[in-house]
Amino acid sequence: MSDVLNKIRDFMEKQGIPGRDGYDLAASGKAFADGANFRIEIAGVERATTMESMIKEADRRNIVIHRAIAAVGGSTYCDFAELKDMAQMAKDAQIEVIMTVGHRKGWDTGAKEMTTSEGQMQGFRLRGSDNISFHIADIMRNIEAGFRGFLVYDEGVLFILNKMREQGLIPKETIFKFSVFGGYCSAAGAKVVESMGANSLNPISDVSLPILSSIRKAVNIPLDIYTIIVNSFGGNFRGYECPEIAKVASPCYFKFEPGTSEGDIYMPWVTEAWHAGFIKEKVKIAAIVMELMERHAPEMKTSPKGAKDLVLTKP
Repeated sequence: MSDVLNKIRDFMEKQGIPGRDGYDLAASGKAFADGANFRIEIAGVERATTMESMIKEADRRNIVIHRAIAAVGGSTYCDFAELKDMAQMAKDAQIEVIMTVGHRKGWDTGAKEMTTSEGQMQGFRLRGSDNISFHIADIMRNIEAGFRGFLVYDEGVLFILNKMREQGLIPKETIFKFSVFGGYCSAAGAKVVESMGANSLNPISDVSLPILSSIRKAVNIPLDIYTIIVNSFGGNFRGYECPEIAKVASPCYFKFEPGTSEGDIYMPWVTEAWHAGFIKEKVKIAAIVMELMERHAPEMKTSPKGAKDLVLTKP
């Protein structure tokens, strides 16, 4: 190895960032507060009826869902009574909720670059202070409805929200999950996001096990790992990798996002009945992953229902 690369990697190590990806796939040595290695996260809880359907299907299959990602199409499309109903159901079922605020196409009617073939490569960002204020206003609306967890994809917004949390302008217990649309896929990037106040991080869907291992060495926050992803993102299903993912990335959430594309499945006018049926398929895939974990990695622990460190809704 050249002296230049050795110097660069030594410097990275001194900053708390692995100089190489984790090719040895070492056990992370970290866990959730209750000692668990992995938990279950279901995305796409778009309406109160979807929440109800998910909870019933999880009970039928005897699957514990620890966290739900709600209103991926945008919480603005839920009326306030519906938001409060969702918060109450989540509290009763002891499920932590990460709410996706706003609407999927964004606030800025002029920001269409991201819809072009080249523009899709950029991470989602809010343009200008007006749009940031709209976004945070919708977060405040959801806080009033009882939610305490939010999806964030813009570092500037994360900076402001973290300051608001520190100064008590939003509840101290509020948590922020940094979205896959932030585009992070390295230990260095993960460390930056953690330092800005993120409480968990969703790396891009196709990161390798060695990269996950290196990210885990750099940060302590939970990693939210796709086990299945929509076809437009590649359509990969990593069910049989889950034992090693739990080993190297603990503490982590296993995420479930099947379908054709996020644009198809998270448009607000997709019927409630469709969402209620689709969420059952996500719970079924979660049950399959739990079966694979029991068969191939019984030593890996998962949390019980209502783990004490979950941040529950307060309707």
